[in-house]
Amino acid sequence: MPLLELKDVSHAYGSHVVVDAFSFSLEQGTIACLLGPSGCGKTTVLRAIAGFEQVTAGEIRLNGVAVSSPAGHVPPEQRRIGMVFQDYALFPHLTVEDNIAFGLRGIQDAARRSRVDELLATVGLAGQGGKFPHELSGGQQQRVALARALAPKPHLLLLDEPFSNLDVDLRERLSLEVRDIIKQAGITAILVTHDQHEAFAVADEIGIMHQGRIQQWDTPYNLYHRPANRFVADFVGQGVFMQGDVLNPRQVKIELGTLSGSIPTDCGMGCAACGKGCHVSVLLRPDDIVHDDASPTQAEVVSKAFRGAEFLYTLRLPSGVRVLSLVPSHHNHAIGEKIGIRLDVDHVVVFRNA
Repeated sequence: MPLLELKDVSHAYGSHVVVDAFSFSLEQGTIACLLGPSGCGKTTVLRAIAGFEQVTAGEIRLNGVAVSSPAGHVPPEQRRIGMVFQDYALFPHLTVEDNIAFGLRGIQDAARRSRVDELLATVGLAGQGGKFPHELSGGQQQRVALARALAPKPHLLLLDEPFSNLDVDLRERLSLEVRDIIKQAGITAILVTHDQHEAFAVADEIGIMHQGRIQQWDTPYNLYHRPANRFVADFVGQGVFMQGDVLNPRQVKIELGTLSGSIPTDCGMGCAACGKGCHVSVLLRPDDIVHDDASPTQAEVVSKAFRGAEFLYTLRLPSGVRVLSLVPSHHNHAIGEKIGIRLDVDHVVVFRNA
């Protein structure tokens, strides 16, 4: 039985539908992420799970028990759900240890003290319990917020854009640390973010959202290499679409050559029947195009972005079409220079032309 299950959940503010027939389930111990652009409904879903919003249709079940539907609503404090907010929401007049202990009511002092000490050690803040929030860095405050949410041993942990107030380097490091802490605690969790790097670093499963619906629920690997539709392909990672012609059910020809692989049925209803003739769009990721001085295929460097170990080159093909290529940074080519490239595509991603 899933720990969390949403069945055809909808939510609207007046006539404005924010979440539409939304369904997914989550097994115990899984870290999931709702990933999508601003306004797609992901925070509304999180608030409905937490109990801050009542659904207008469908049902939310936690441990097999219905906690939200149009017919009934279990209040947030009775759901045993922990929440980590974007702004941390720490009490400034309480010490770190008192913030963590805030939700540990009804247990003996010794047990509460032991739980707080355990969590301080877990989040890497042992010996910091006597400080106040303003005496801590942003990353340390986020750890305190996480420890406070974990203190009552919730069934489910919800994290709403938890790293958005941190700088890029700290965000990346802390996201990995938070994943380790959640896994160590054996907690089931859902992260909400618009940042795919955070999602990939933290989550086991990711649901890509658009206009209140799930576009694809999958592993980070599959979302990148096997996107279900053009929205997912555009939203996850970088890449460009090139025009192609289907030669047969396993080959498609583009300007840079012929790609071999299983051509999805989405490329057009006629492909499987006639085996050729469909005009399609083929997704090429930066890692699909390899710099090769020996290749007869030449492309002009239009722009480049230095990324330390790599350059991300924007290249112009003879037709004028532009593609992206990741190249080791010791290959430092000038704007306007022509370089040799070749295809190295493991996953052929094809969509029918609109």
